[in-house]
Amino acid sequence: MDPNRLKGKHILITGAARGMGAANAEAFAAQGANVCLGDLDGDEAQAMADKINAAGNGKAIAVKMDVTKREDNRNAVGVTVDAFGSINVGLFNAGLNKPRFFMDIDEDNWDMIMNVNTKAMWLGMQETARQMIAQGPQEKPYKLINVGSIASRKPLVDVTVYCTSKYGCLALTECGALGLAEHNITVNGYAPGVVVTPLWEQLDKDLVEIGFKEREGQAYDDIVENNLVIKRVSYPKDIIGTASFLASDDSDYMTGQMISIDGGWVTK
Repeated sequence: MDPNRLKGKHILITGAARGMGAANAEAFAAQGANVCLGDLDGDEAQAMADKINAAGNGKAIAVKMDVTKREDNRNAVGVTVDAFGSINVGLFNAGLNKPRFFMDIDEDNWDMIMNVNTKAMWLGMQETARQMIAQGPQEKPYKLINVGSIASRKPLVDVTVYCTSKYGCLALTECGALGLAEHNITVNGYAPGVVVTPLWEQLDKDLVEIGFKEREGQAYDDIVENNLVIKRVSYPKDIIGTASFLASDDSDYMTGQMISIDGGWVTK
């Protein structure tokens, strides 16, 4: 891992206390970036920031934030700028899921998932872009990175609201690229499949609870057997290369793209 690839990048990551967000924060710092870890669990985010700082790479700080609130997004951007002098990359990773079959969806399930996965992404993009525009032109483009999903491209019977929210992430990526191009801000994203994280571990249990699967672990096994070209689930370490590419200067001529990192699921 090149310790200078992301040198000079000041990056805000939402949902960064654990899972893919934490893995990306560690990887970005190891490549020379300064990172602000935003999460609803401020203590866990601070513990991860302390771990990154102890490794002696890029600087890490933490901020407690509710990504569904505009003022918290604005504050997280401000904390990043106060610590590092500016912000030039935003990674909007926060997300959740709670499976329901179509006729079992209620307003609480809809609002919870849509607020965290889609509304929060829009708020984060907007508040980060507002700061980038205020900072003025820079030689290299500013970058917004959205975390989508295989559910951004494939309908799945057990997670209608999650699919809706992640199709929304794709739309925000493409529309944001159009709307922010004049400010030299690129907008791209990546779409994982099954990543072994606390979110997926809970989802595995939930799928048994709603009767979609008979046992824990069956969802993993069935997806590997029936949906994946690469016959294994993924881990956060499988995601960090693409995320690092999108945060780096190597992706300067890309915008409006959602890169699949799903073991070939989207092709089947």
